[in-house]
Amino acid sequence: MVITIDQNLRLELTAEKHAEGLFQALNSSRQQLSEFLPWVPNMQSVQDFIAYIKNCELFYQQRMEVSFVVIFNEQAVGRIGLHYLNFFNENAAIGYWLTESAQGNGIMIRSCKALINYGFKELGLHRIEIKAATLNLKSQAIPKKLGFQVEGVLRQAEKVNGKFLDLVLYSMIDGEWESGTRD
Repeated sequence: MVITIDQNLRLELTAEKHAEGLFQALNSSRQQLSEFLPWVPNMQSVQDFIAYIKNCELFYQQRMEVSFVVIFNEQAVGRIGLHYLNFFNENAAIGYWLTESAQGNGIMIRSCKALINYGFKELGLHRIEIKAATLNLKSQAIPKKLGFQVEGVLRQAEKVNGKFLDLVLYSMIDGEWESGTRD
């Protein structure tokens, strides 16, 4: 599956063919990404990404998540996905990361819009959440720009580099998204 956003940007369903590109993307921004993402130290080789991608494919088959590789100018520059899919309660959480060199181009905003539209329109979700560390201002800017509501702070909710981080919880309800001026 591919979600085409524009001529330079698309989301491709995560597959083994992306392992090398994702590993290179991660390596280009390893220090920056490891500040807020607990899994970065576990990705030390292309083989680590292959194993991870196989889990992503299994989760997709089990309808537990749908994740995509962000392709910008024919390069893998990050990932985005709907995780913790719960079709009974019609909700999911968006997770994302982007290489340092790709930041500042509106890539993640446009990718989130496309994924949110997919979640609400194609998957029939009612609620989508985004969590971001209180210190990760760049990540928090995404849900703020998209009109998500702040629900509160989850205290010491994620362990990264041996420290517990507080996370800001943002949410969007399908009716709120539809009533906005979004593509």
